[in-house]
This record gives sequence, structure tokens and C-alpha cells, in this order.
Amino acid sequence: MFNHRPEIEFGIIGIGRFGFALAKTLIEAGKEVIVLDNNENKIKQIRSLTENAFVVNNLDKETLEETGIQNCETVFVCIGEKIDVSILTTLNVINMGVKRVISKAITYEQGCVLKKIGAEIVYPENDMAIRIANRLLNEEALEFIELNNDIHIEELRVTSKIDGKSILKSKIRNDFNLNIIALERDEETIIEVDPNYILRENDLIVVIGKKSNIRKLEEYLNNK
Repeated sequence: MFNHRPEIEFGIIGIGRFGFALAKTLIEAGKEVIVLDNNENKIKQIRSLTENAFVVNNLDKETLEETGIQNCETVFVCIGEKIDVSILTTLNVINMGVKRVISKAITYEQGCVLKKIGAEIVYPENDMAIRIANRLLNEEALEFIELNNDIHIEELRVTSKIDGKSILKSKIRNDFNLNIIALERDEETIIEVDPNYILRENDLIVVIGKKSNIRKLEEYLNNK
């Protein structure tokens, strides 16, 4: 059923937006990658990049072994949203003897469990926030990252509309359902954001939330 190939560098289980981007980047870098998912349409998309892409309807140990994923040096488990499946799949891969298992986590509690059973953990949203915060130090242009079709992480410039207000009193969270996850002022970047922090005109803030709400906030900030 599957194409067995020994000594594959990377395995990826789950190709949502995060897993697909990871697979595409590794493949385009010339790495050998096995990709597994239960969605046939997603597998068809990734097969334009690699032949080692398989539809699997079950992630138990026996099915995983049939794919040959135990021969990978590193396996990424990118099933953060389904916590029970994420934990069981991670445990199966570890028990198969894979040297390095890296699992996506959505919550801190999920990450703690995954870490206890022997996986390395990535928190995509948090990691993206830190990368954007670091990028703020080196680039003047505002940027954004699209997590899915509706959720964005985006940089906005503070205007006179909320100059002198604390983050709490700016009501960005209450009025626009957005969270500030990083900000920059005078070459200083802050990622542990205090709600009492006073915003100043030309500060850069990194917000996460629905694209439509970010556009509403942007319109509000720039409407004189």
C-alpha cells in the first residue's frame, strides 16, 4: 500500500496550514519527507511536491509502521487542535523509536503532556509573535502573517486616536476582539504586554484576531 523508503530525514503527520507550510519548506530545501494526513484532497495537493504523501484513516501504531514513518530521523506531529489524537499519535511515534519527535501544541496544558511523554513542543502562534517582534527591530514596513483564511497576526501603527491611553483603556480587546501580543517603541520590543502600558503615537503593535476586526481597528486608527 505504501512506498517504503529507509532513512527518510523528516516525517510530517497532519497537513493543515502549519503542516503544509512546514512540508513545502523542507521539500523545497531538498529534504526527503514523508507526509501523512486523513484528507485525500490535502494529500493530492502535497503530491505535486513529493511522492511520499499518503492518506491514512487511522493513526494507530500498526498503520504508522506500514507507512515507514518510523524510519524518519525527525517526525513532526501537527495535530494541535485534536488534543487526544495529538497526544496518542505522539506517543505512538515515540514508542516506534523515532529519534526526534516534535509536536504542535495549542495550549500550555497540551504542551506539558506532550513534553512529559518525550516530545519537543512548538507553539506556532507564540513563536510567530516572537519572530514578528524581532522583525520589528529590523524593518520599517508593516507586515502580517495569515494563520488561516480568517485569523491574522498583523502589525499596526498607533495613531493619535489612542495616544496616551493604556492598552486596557484603548479597548482594543473589548471593542475589536483583538489581542496585542507584542509592541515596539524606540527600538525596544516587548512581548510580555502589560494592559496598563501607555500607548504613544507611532508605536508599533502586533495584534492577533479576525482579519475583519483588524481592518476595523486599522480604519478606526486612521480615521481623522
